[in-house]
Amino acid sequence: MQDILDKAKAIKLVIFDVDGVLTDGSLFLGDGGEEYKAFNSRDGHGMKMLQSTGIKIGIITGRTSDVVEHRMRSLGIEHVYQGKLDKLPAFEELCQLVGVSPEQVAYVGDDVVDLPILVRVGLAIGVQDAHPMVKQHSHWLSPSNGGRGAARDVCELILRAQGHLESMLKQYTR
Repeated sequence: MQDILDKAKAIKLVIFDVDGVLTDGSLFLGDGGEEYKAFNSRDGHGMKMLQSTGIKIGIITGRTSDVVEHRMRSLGIEHVYQGKLDKLPAFEELCQLVGVSPEQVAYVGDDVVDLPILVRVGLAIGVQDAHPMVKQHSHWLSPSNGGRGAARDVCELILRAQGHLESMLKQYTR
């Protein structure tokens, strides 16, 4: 575990996939083609805590959805790449934009489309219910499934490694 904490200590950018990571992967479609997704509020709070320490957050997803844009805007996440079936160019652009090397990036994925990025980052993370190949190529697996607290697990891991978690949580028990 110390190796994982050492990797997490160097992270300056965390990139999340959406379907299967920030959601459980279910897609709810209305009769008119509307798309609905369920996000975990604790994941969102973890992302806000992480951002408060100066760590940047990005989203790279293969699908395009207005609800993703709305949710990320509500969390203050400005780096949102949607409709990226090939995620690698978006990853490279985001690293350059934020000014980080791949070793300073954590990527959280759940399926084989995430592998091209997972094998390049400093901290590759799979959600608990990820595809077996994602698990095989991850440095760490979240204890929780996608859409069920996995993003919060990731945020707290990085906050702990960087020495922020205890003081952040303590403010809620004063």
